[in-house]
Amino acid sequence: MYGVHPPKKSDEDVDGGKTEVIRAYQTWKGSNIFFLGGRFVFGPDVRSVFLSMFLIIAPVAAFCVFVGRKLLDHFPNHLGILIMAILIAFTIYSVSLLLSTSGRDPGIIPRNTHPPEPETMDQTLEVGSSQTPQLRLPRIKEVAVNGMIVKVKYCDTCMLYRPPRCSHCSICDNCVERFDHHCPWVGQCIGLRNYRFFFMFVSSATLLCIYVFAFCWVYAIKIMNSEDVSIWRALIKTPASIVLIIYTFICVWFVGGLTVFHLYLISTNQSTYENFRYRYDWTENPYNRGVFENFKEVFWTSIPPSKNDFRAVVEREPEIMGRTPRGGFVNSHVEKTPSDVEMVNRKPERFDRRRSGSWELASDIGSVGSGFGDSNRIIGGSSGSLGGGSLAGLNRQL
Repeated sequence: MYGVHPPKKSDEDVDGGKTEVIRAYQTWKGSNIFFLGGRFVFGPDVRSVFLSMFLIIAPVAAFCVFVGRKLLDHFPNHLGILIMAILIAFTIYSVSLLLSTSGRDPGIIPRNTHPPEPETMDQTLEVGSSQTPQLRLPRIKEVAVNGMIVKVKYCDTCMLYRPPRCSHCSICDNCVERFDHHCPWVGQCIGLRNYRFFFMFVSSATLLCIYVFAFCWVYAIKIMNSEDVSIWRALIKTPASIVLIIYTFICVWFVGGLTVFHLYLISTNQSTYENFRYRYDWTENPYNRGVFENFKEVFWTSIPPSKNDFRAVVEREPEIMGRTPRGGFVNSHVEKTPSDVEMVNRKPERFDRRRSGSWELASDIGSVGSGFGDSNRIIGGSSGSLGGGSLAGLNRQL
C-alpha cells in the first residue's frame, strides 16, 4: 500500500545518477492511497470504508442469527430460505457498490508539470521603469456552456484551468471532474466516474434498511399470532428485533434522505457542490437538459475512461537533496508555482535610496526577503549560504 510518498531508494542509486523505473502511483502527488499495485485508488480516509462495511454487515448478521433463522420455521415451502437468500444477496450487492465507489478513480485530472503560458502582460508598471514587464496568468476565464457563460478558475496546485464543473478537493488534493463532494463514509471523492455507483450504493442501503425493518415486524407479528399476545409483548420476546427496528429506522432517515436529495440533484442536473455554491434553484442552470436527459446522462451513458494510468512505468530522475537553513532537507525538483517561476527568472535589484526623493526600503527588503525564501525552497542547500551572506550585507547597507 502506498500513500503520498513513494518508497525510499538507496543512496547509491541517487549518487550514481541511475534512473529509477517505477510505477506512476508510486510518485503520485495527491493524498490518495493505492492497493494491489495501483489497481485500486482510495482517498486518504480509506479506513472509513471498513466502518461502513461493518455498519452494513453487522446488523444483517444479527438479523440472520436472531430473526431470519426463526422465520424458517414460520414460512413453509422454503419461503423462509428465500427471505434469507434475498437478504444475503442484497448485502453483497450493497458492499460491492461501496467498494466500486471508493476504490476507483473518481475523475481525477492529471496535474501539469509546468504552468500554462501566460497570456496577459502586467500593465501596472510605470512608463520608463527599469523593471521588465511580467506576463501573468488570469485567475478566471470565461467559457461558453450551452450558450451560457461559465467562469473557470486556475488551480495553483495542479497548474491548470479547471474544466467546467470541476473542483479541487482539499482532502484528496486533486482536481476532480464533475466534483460532487468528498464522502467520508466511502473515503473517496464523488465525481464523474463514480457518482453512478455512489447513488446506487445509497439507494441500495436504503432498501436494505427497509427490508430488515419490515421483516423484523413480520417476525413480531408471527409471535403475536402464534402466542395470542399483544404486539408489545411479542416484541419483548425478541429483543434483537427491537434493536434492529430502532437501528434501521435511524439509518433509513440518513441514507433515505440522501437518496431523495440526489434524486432531486439528478433530475435538475446539479452536483452537491453546485447546489450549495451556485444555488441553481434561483438562477438558470446551464447544465439542465430536462429530467429525462438528465437521468440518461447519469445512468445510461458510458463512463469515460480514467485520464490516469496509475500502473504505467515511468522514470524518476535522481533527486538532489539540499539542506535548508533550519537543518532539514528539501527536494530540488519541487514543482514551481507561478510566483516561484517569476522569482527565479527575476534578476536581483539594487536598492535605490533616493527613488522619487524619498526612502523606499521597506518594499525592496520585503521583495528580496521573499526572493531568498523562494530560492531556498527551490535551489536547496546552495541558497542557504547565499541567503545568509546577502542578508548580512543588506544589514550593513542599512
